Amino acid sequence: MKTFYASIVAAALILPATLQAQTGDSAGSQLFWEAKLPGGSYIVELSAISSVSQHTYVIDGALKVTEVIVDTTGNSLARFYYIIPITNDSGANTLSGLTERGKELLDTAGERATGIKPSNLVAKQYPTTTHAKTVEFRISKEEDLTRLLNSVQNAWMKNNGRKFTLVEK
Repeated sequence: MKTFYASIVAAALILPATLQAQTGDSAGSQLFWEAKLPGGSYIVELSAISSVSQHTYVIDGALKVTEVIVDTTGNSLARFYYIIPITNDSGANTLSGLTERGKELLDTAGERATGIKPSNLVAKQYPTTTHAKTVEFRISKEEDLTRLLNSVQNAWMKNNGRKFTLVEK
């Protein structure tokens, strides 16, 4: 009888460790999509995601915004966006190069002053761009936004948790 009880206790101790080893990190991590970004982090349960979308629009004829929206059944949605002056997208290489160089200089100066790269900060103009119950992240490269979109879509559609990490140099 002692052997039977010892077997049950051993199984109770070994089973959680086995489950943790199979999932890679914690036992429930396969149920979530997580993004770690220079501006913060976001984690959502896959079953709470109700839609994932991407669209592009122009603000006041001056800024082109491409954004990914992760809508949830909860009280908030997440916006991940890439924003550039419309001149960067017009094909005018000289003007685009000057604009990009100006952005780099501003980023360098801002990073020295605050320790944070300004191109990673969300830009809001109260109350015009303040969105109640919206979590916002600014992405500084369009290709990173595309990678983020692919990550969240794959996690949600395949119901397989993922971690998306964006580290900028």
